[in-house]
Amino acid sequence: MSGWAGRRIYVGNLPIDVRQHEIKDLFYKYGPILKVELKIPPQRRGYCFIEFESSLDAEDAIKGCDGYNFDGCHLKVEPAREGRSFLSSVGRSSRYGGGANKYGFSYRSEYRVVVSGLPSSASWRDLKDYMRKAGDVCFAQVFQNGDGIGAMGIVHYTNYDDMKCAVRKLDGTEFRNPFAKSYIRVKISEGNTSRSANRKREREIHPSHCECAIHIYS
Repeated sequence: MSGWAGRRIYVGNLPIDVRQHEIKDLFYKYGPILKVELKIPPQRRGYCFIEFESSLDAEDAIKGCDGYNFDGCHLKVEPAREGRSFLSSVGRSSRYGGGANKYGFSYRSEYRVVVSGLPSSASWRDLKDYMRKAGDVCFAQVFQNGDGIGAMGIVHYTNYDDMKCAVRKLDGTEFRNPFAKSYIRVKISEGNTSRSANRKREREIHPSHCECAIHIYS
């Protein structure tokens, strides 16, 4: 792909209730976005067009997201065809234009918590909105339990402190959505997060705070 047309991609099979900022959260990691045009036809899957600053970023987005499972929908991502165009009302200065959020985070992070005890009706959007009470969430996903009763979720935060705040502030609290409510448990996910937490604690330990004891045996 090259030139102006080469910077544009088509994204199909979107959830019918997808939001503009969720699309930008998913695709921003591939490069700065200039425009997003979202279309949701009645009773059909949504689709959108995205224009990147660079054609190389557009190529990376196609390779990285074609077939991606987005809230149960496998995305179709390909170069925008000739004749497909953005809405004239959506310009570079519009509120749907490109640019990072205040953190410039990627779609997922190593700062993860596991949320158990969710009601079966909980969606990833419900979970993401609720977990924002503790800080900046960059990704959330919900899985149904094997017994068909209840669900669990994974939530990614943009930084270590917000992840820790989620456990401290939201563990044992009441989760609600329009259909149900339940008390949830929140704990830090094991793996890369644990190693990051250890590195953070090591940086916070100052030699003056250490007490050394020397035992002499005769």
